[in-house]
Amino acid sequence: MKFNGKNISLGKNLKLGKNVRIGDNTVIYENVEIADNTTICNDCIIGEPTSDYYTNKKYKNPKTIIGANSVIRSHSIIYSSVETGTNFSTGHRVTIREKSKFGDYCMIGTMSDIQGYVKFGNYCRLHSSVHICQYSKIGNFVFIYPFVVFTNDPHPPSTIWKGPEIGDFTQIAVSSVINSGVKIGSNCLVAANSFIKSDMPDFSVFGGSPAENISDIRKIKSKQASGMHYPWMKNFSKGMPWEKIGFENWLKKKGND
Repeated sequence: MKFNGKNISLGKNLKLGKNVRIGDNTVIYENVEIADNTTICNDCIIGEPTSDYYTNKKYKNPKTIIGANSVIRSHSIIYSSVETGTNFSTGHRVTIREKSKFGDYCMIGTMSDIQGYVKFGNYCRLHSSVHICQYSKIGNFVFIYPFVVFTNDPHPPSTIWKGPEIGDFTQIAVSSVINSGVKIGSNCLVAANSFIKSDMPDFSVFGGSPAENISDIRKIKSKQASGMHYPWMKNFSKGMPWEKIGFENWLKKKGND
């Protein structure tokens, strides 16, 4: 355990792994576990209490878990009961509300807002200024680009809260809005500036406001190689588990494990 920072506040019942580094002015509340080789940068809050903390004298902070080899950048706030996998990272000024769960190798961009009760798979990438509403479910290898907004209330204000569900390998382009309860399949593409109000089948491309089904994703030609670009996993590998061996070989290896 190594503390590099000044003015650090540590709560009770903490479990800090090997080579954990904590920056200046960071607050870590009680019942937080931070695994090995993780860096918490300056001015972060880890294990932020829920609203009950301010009214319930018997309040006990739920456990918060930050996985190994993670980097939480400055001014990020992670609420209590959040659980991340290994190699998790945030940009600056990220907020992650309670009962959110992340798989391994997830990246959350600067100024993004995760409103809690959200489940992410592995290798999800959120770029800057993304808003994910409560009760959303996001699969594996999902990329969400800047200024995308997920909604969960079909008739605001109401108590009918149902977040969108996103399938594996789907891409959601900039400034799109995903309506409450929408189910987007796997290997889909949401075009920029789209409003998605209806379900999207696997391998579909939707665009417009309101969005319409405009193509099968497998018909989109590649601009960087001959043939079709999608499924994108065959043409993009940076930071992915198949980076050195190719997607098909990775699938075979995964199937044999």
